[in-house]
Amino acid sequence: MFYYVLKHVVLGPVLRLLFRPRIEGLDNIPEDGAAIVAGNHLSFSDHFLMPAILKRRITFLAKAEYFTGPGVKGRLTAFFFRSAGQIPVDRSGKDAGQAAIREGLGVLAKGELLGIYPEGTRSHDGRLYKGKVGVAVMAITAGVPVIPCAMLGTFEIQPPGQKIPKIKQVAIRFGEPLDFSRYAGMENQKAAIRAVTDEIMYAILELSGQEYVDEYAAKVKAAEQEAAPSRKFPKLRR
Repeated sequence: MFYYVLKHVVLGPVLRLLFRPRIEGLDNIPEDGAAIVAGNHLSFSDHFLMPAILKRRITFLAKAEYFTGPGVKGRLTAFFFRSAGQIPVDRSGKDAGQAAIREGLGVLAKGELLGIYPEGTRSHDGRLYKGKVGVAVMAITAGVPVIPCAMLGTFEIQPPGQKIPKIKQVAIRFGEPLDFSRYAGMENQKAAIRAVTDEIMYAILELSGQEYVDEYAAKVKAAEQEAAPSRKFPKLRR
């Protein structure tokens, strides 16, 4: 009930009024049945803008930190994310990927829409990064189509570190559903799930027009953060 009110009465109309999202390919989202919507991830705003324009409910796998904040603010944030259809996933530890896959398959088993960002984290520079294979494992295991999605303009309205987004028009593009039934039973084969993931990322790339980086976003971000102090404060020669 809260999800319906939040989406159709409160948050949805406000977001559509402020950001006037230009929508392309909305008819590629199936009216019923399980499917995965896989998109690029440029901004915190993505969590709300894309669900706001969909007719169906969509459940996202979100990092557990959104649900574990301290105090009243933390509890309110957790309540909001749960009510908005987000499922907490602990991204730390060696079993993090399997936990996310289990949660995602549970959503798909109920015939619902699952939203996922294959890059695994927000892009810190607006580029599209290599996808993680969890999306492929879920698509093959559940036997469901994957609808590629591209958010355009959300990096500009709310880049990393900016709490309040700028009010500007954004665009959301949905591509044609990708069918991976030819890979049935191959969800444990590394070559197969890598091929499926790369096909999904290429479809997102075609929709978004971003520059592509064939490395994981988290790895590149960590390397740049580690190098930043040496660039900022060069050693003095003695």
